[in-house]
Amino acid sequence: MVATSSSEGEAGTQWAALAGVTAALAMFGAAQGLSSPLFTLLMQKQGMSPALIGLSAAMMPLGLILSASFVPAAVRMVGARTLAVGCSLIGALCFLGIGYLQDWVAWFVIRFVIGVVINPLYILGEVWALSLAPPSRRGRVMGVFNTLLGAGYAAGPFALTLLGTSGWAPFLVGVAGFTLCAVILHAVSSKLTGFEDDGQPASGLVGFANVAPALLLAVLVSAAVQQSTYALVPVFGASYDLAEAVLASLVMALSLGNILLQIPLGLLAERFGGRAMIIACALATAACALLLPLLIMTPLIWVVLLVMGAVGYGVYTMALVELGSRFKGSVLVAGNAAFALMWGAGGIVGPPGAGLLMQGIGPLGLPVVIAGLNALLVMFALYRSSVRRSGKS
Repeated sequence: MVATSSSEGEAGTQWAALAGVTAALAMFGAAQGLSSPLFTLLMQKQGMSPALIGLSAAMMPLGLILSASFVPAAVRMVGARTLAVGCSLIGALCFLGIGYLQDWVAWFVIRFVIGVVINPLYILGEVWALSLAPPSRRGRVMGVFNTLLGAGYAAGPFALTLLGTSGWAPFLVGVAGFTLCAVILHAVSSKLTGFEDDGQPASGLVGFANVAPALLLAVLVSAAVQQSTYALVPVFGASYDLAEAVLASLVMALSLGNILLQIPLGLLAERFGGRAMIIACALATAACALLLPLLIMTPLIWVVLLVMGAVGYGVYTMALVELGSRFKGSVLVAGNAAFALMWGAGGIVGPPGAGLLMQGIGPLGLPVVIAGLNALLVMFALYRSSVRRSGKS
């Protein structure tokens, strides 16, 4: 009886810590979701060119990519919990700096710093969620986690529509988001795993790539597809003479599918496994892409985009589920750092590549790129599965 009570207490503590991590990352997501449109609007007010605005936007993913390989070492040096809380507080200071320094040159540096400090929050938040989730419920837990993170991102731009860009109000929302993230993580820190002392051999990004190349390709494809669709679906729709209001709604449909359907996908992952669901989501994304030119002028396009938004990002969610089922401790941290690196790389190569192909062959370039990337992922994932079954690696 005592053992049962102890077990129930540990489970309660585990769920409380998981709820805390999820809430913290949702707060961080709101602050981060606010930052991109806020920077764009502020730079437009200062008369900056679209090229400079785009270059400024690239500073954050550049920070993500350059810092990814250092996160495992930083965890070992200062500890996972200290690193996460410290990065949250630095993020809050960055928003204070944005408000105080009304200078676009300084914003380039600040956006790079934001990219550097949010990387450990991404990585450790996902690692803690994977570690705290019971294996039998990992799929639905990651579905809920990504749903709430997505809702946090959506809340940021919504807050900006209410507050505007004048005065300190929008900056204080960013400060509050990062500060609340730090407070919540500190409150649950005693219940969070410290990966710096788990006794496992250190695993670098290259070492992890040798072990799980298909998972890294899945992240690269998911990032390239998601960011290409968000950036270029309005361009695709404009080529069919759709109204401007409809073009904005196309992106909204993608976002809605991403938010609403991650939990059902997580439940399917528990039933069929993360590896099988990566392939299923990739096939569904390719099918949706091929339907875009056929259904763009019909009401069915909303269904296609809803599903496409879900399964396109679902490739990443399923890769997370598979990552959590195969790895633990410091190796899991290294794997998630590799995920962050591949996500940044996908965001850099995806939209420009799809845009160039659209410029060359017209609007069909977007579905061709999306379907082609997902077909490549399916073939490589099936190949790696056959290699693992044969026991060669």
